Amino acid sequence: MTVTLYPNLILEALSKVRYPGSGQNLVEAEMIQDNIRIDGNKVSFSIIFRKPNDPFAKSVIKAAESAILTYIDPEIDIQGNITAVYPEVQPKADKPLLPGVKNTIAVFSGKGGVGKSTVSANLAVALAKLGYKVGLLDADIFGPSMPKMFACEDARPVMESVDGKDLIAPEIVAEGIKLLSIGFFVDPQNAILWRGSMASNALGQLISEANWGELDYFILDMPPGTSDIHLTLVQTLGLTGAVVVTTPQQVALADAIKGINMFLDDKVNVPVLGLVENMAWFTPRELPENRYYIFGKEGGKRLAEQLNIPLLGQIPIVQSICENGDAGTPIALDEDSLVGQSFIRLAEKVVTEVDRRNREKTPTQKVEVTHK
Repeated sequence: MTVTLYPNLILEALSKVRYPGSGQNLVEAEMIQDNIRIDGNKVSFSIIFRKPNDPFAKSVIKAAESAILTYIDPEIDIQGNITAVYPEVQPKADKPLLPGVKNTIAVFSGKGGVGKSTVSANLAVALAKLGYKVGLLDADIFGPSMPKMFACEDARPVMESVDGKDLIAPEIVAEGIKLLSIGFFVDPQNAILWRGSMASNALGQLISEANWGELDYFILDMPPGTSDIHLTLVQTLGLTGAVVVTTPQQVALADAIKGINMFLDDKVNVPVLGLVENMAWFTPRELPENRYYIFGKEGGKRLAEQLNIPLLGQIPIVQSICENGDAGTPIALDEDSLVGQSFIRLAEKVVTEVDRRNREKTPTQKVEVTHK
């Protein structure tokens, strides 16, 4: 062999080989790695392919071998000495579903009738009163009540274009809260006869296909109990945490424990921010200092202590809560009232627990479902 081998001679031969995917030659496409090694008549180097299992890899390597043998010297030891390499593929980071939402809180109860929706509505109002940007999703698909509680039963949200994408525009209600409810899309006089998958799809659309924008707190009023809706939620969003609502009554407490255990399950792993004891006592309007424990005394408080979770608040039964809810003006709007102050304190406690959770724990990951 009389030809003196050097890297530029190898590159000149490889410039005769074109990559079928782009039409460029291997040198101009910068596919030759900077590792050309020459040992006597033995030549070795690597070709960089942009993706694993490149369909042209084998044919390009063969063509590179032929080019060196043809344009330099047929005696060069090249066959089997060209290696295909691939850039390290970085896993795509999941794009946040709601990038403008800082904290997402699910408000839930183990059973119906404990005032979960009332707490959700007034918690949203109280947070807004404290100066936070708040969104409220009525995720109680089969029993939506937020349209009534905010006096917007006739609302019919429209679509608006955001960055070229059509999104549902939430209704703006008290204190500038952004509100969406399945109740906006169905006849309030008719029962919603949907299978679980239909309800889950509807919830997914209300979350992902709405213009929630920038929010400090996104409150989700969940259906009571544990169901497909709850599973859909934790598969769709990484929740900041959950707030459980119960009454002091033993049957409500037993169901509350099931709901708490659902969120704390290893496969779900959603922090429980704390417990709200609703209907903690009855106070007549004419005797505001009196307390009558008609559902039992401090059952929620004891449960919080038993489970070592914060007691976020104790909300009494007073007539004005019902009256204001029916009138579409949640009682928390009247922050001078005793009950309004109770909801402000509840919101302050939720903010404290959310801040603590965010300092001490990593963000919650949405539940991934593996199909076998």
